[in-house]
Amino acid sequence: MSNIYDVVGKIHSIETCGTVDGPGIRYVIFTQGCALRCMYCHNPDTWNINKSSLTLSVGELLPDIQKYKSYFKASGGGVTLTGGDPLLQREFALALFKACKQEGLHTTLDTAGYCDIDDLTKEVLSYTDLVLLDIKSINPDTFKEVAGVPIDKTLAFSQYLSEAGIPAWVVFVLVPNVTDNEEDLHAFASYLTTLKNVEKVSILPFHQMGAYKWRQLKLEYKLNNAPTPAPEEVDRVKDIFRSYGLSVR
Repeated sequence: MSNIYDVVGKIHSIETCGTVDGPGIRYVIFTQGCALRCMYCHNPDTWNINKSSLTLSVGELLPDIQKYKSYFKASGGGVTLTGGDPLLQREFALALFKACKQEGLHTTLDTAGYCDIDDLTKEVLSYTDLVLLDIKSINPDTFKEVAGVPIDKTLAFSQYLSEAGIPAWVVFVLVPNVTDNEEDLHAFASYLTTLKNVEKVSILPFHQMGAYKWRQLKLEYKLNNAPTPAPEEVDRVKDIFRSYGLSVR
């Protein structure tokens, strides 16, 4: 790799004081490009890697990140790389996280884990303090229906994280009549207990807030009539995961 500060990333947007993409207050960089086509994606405008609104080098980003170091220190926060999926830009992810570690900053990678576990991926993960791992379903057919890709790479990625001891928060979107099959939920929770690194599971209720982007992009949105799950349904699913000894939020 060339000088890490010269490595350029294709960026969709930046949130300077995020509070939902990892611990504490975080500088959140949304990268452009994703291999998945999730039916409930709230950022379909990030899919095409060549539609980036910003092209920034690590050296250009770092001075802005440094402005928030006091917030990171006070809250236990840091830098989160999300998307899209940042593993489509692994050279940039590696350079950014190397620079962050030189600054003593906590790094979080938000990904669906749809990539090969090669040397570059392993090096990115060696500079990653936490992975937010988005798993659509443990059922291969449902996963393919939701994401448009097979489940195999995501499962292999989850296994590698466990073997490497890299902390993970698993993210799961609850979509009524799509990802809420009770047998699948029990199988999913059971699978997560086989991993040694899962610190918590986040159950996110499906919502329609990103639907307007699909209309703007003239994309077919298959969930127009899907409801947001009721609070008691979300609680029921959380209880299933808790029954397996998992920490759930």
